[in-house]
Amino acid sequence: MSLNPSPARGAQRDDERAALARRFFEVRARTLALAAPLSAEDQCVQSMADASPTKWHLAHTAWFFEAVVLAALAPGYRPFDRRWFHLFNSYYESLGPRHPRPQRGLITRPDLAEVHRYRAHVDARIEEFIATADPAAWSAAAPLLELGLQHEQQHQELILTDILHALSCNPLLPAYRAGEPQVLRLATSPQLRWLTGPEGAVEIGHDGEGFAFDNETPRHRVWLQPYRIADRLVTCGEFADFIEDGGYRTASLWLSDGWAAVQAQGWQAPAYWIAPGDPRAPAAHWQVYGLDGVRPLDRAAPASHLSLYEAAAYAEWAGARLPTEAEWEAAAGLPGLRDLHGQVWQWTRSSYDPYPGYRPWAGAVGEYNGKFMVGQVVLRGSSVATPPGHARSSYRNFFPPAARWQFSGLRLARDAE
Repeated sequence: MSLNPSPARGAQRDDERAALARRFFEVRARTLALAAPLSAEDQCVQSMADASPTKWHLAHTAWFFEAVVLAALAPGYRPFDRRWFHLFNSYYESLGPRHPRPQRGLITRPDLAEVHRYRAHVDARIEEFIATADPAAWSAAAPLLELGLQHEQQHQELILTDILHALSCNPLLPAYRAGEPQVLRLATSPQLRWLTGPEGAVEIGHDGEGFAFDNETPRHRVWLQPYRIADRLVTCGEFADFIEDGGYRTASLWLSDGWAAVQAQGWQAPAYWIAPGDPRAPAAHWQVYGLDGVRPLDRAAPASHLSLYEAAAYAEWAGARLPTEAEWEAAAGLPGLRDLHGQVWQWTRSSYDPYPGYRPWAGAVGEYNGKFMVGQVVLRGSSVATPPGHARSSYRNFFPPAARWQFSGLRLARDAE
């Protein structure tokens, strides 16, 4: 979807506006539903600099629509509170100064009720704008509204990953939600099969149909050497075997920075794994803490909450490697390749770099992706926390290699023999 639209060619059809309006309120309502199980105290806490409070996510996603759409394109728009342009800006230099990211948990005021009023104010103004914008304003705004919805869906996932980390810091290990657990379960049998991946000249990147972030473009050709890719994800049981075999004590398996992280952080298992005898949740067996609380480790579930370093060390131990992002995307259509989406994000061995010919979007939204293209590694697929409809095979997620609070796992690859 272009963010540099051509001049409007007549009035947009009413049903197009109505469809976007319906989607706007569906996405906005889902954000509130994700926050609903949390207390006001839960929603204000920030457990580390890389995470944000739920209340901040609620406000920031409203700020995006206010700052990028309403303030720029709605005639006579009056901000809810001009001070909040500073308070809830994330990283947009062109839109003014920002409150420091590591201090978002100190924003106890405005309180949660006021943030909800802010969201309601923005929702009402967006509804009015969609209904009344002239063709030229609508032509400029429609792509930005779609980007805002995609942006909010990203924050819906962050609400879950960030609150999981926050609640994991509580000695009581409380569950985010009650009721039946949302179980991660592989769609394939435990027996791993190696599939022959596409080779030679292949095309990757977004094909132009529907929405894509700018970092998914342009579609381009790459050359792949012969390779094999696993038909399924690595399981918790397999990763437990790696631990039992001394994986976290064997320096030769690790990248240098990864081994340094193991030593400095005392890593002995993936994040949220609870070792036998841990006093927080005494048991004679491994357990895993998740959104549903503490559960016995399920050996058939996909391994999750791994850093790139842990994923690469496991691959080395298993006599394999991680796929490149081009290998992953080229293989995505192979018959028999399972669990691409809806389980865990999958680390690749590709640095997060611009595609050949990449150009960021024009205007403030040009800061969305391009300036982060250094020091990060690409993950592909989607996770159990990814909103429905938000996944696609060209999607490029990215995190620093030591990050492991996301639902991140791995799929193995190897060079063809």
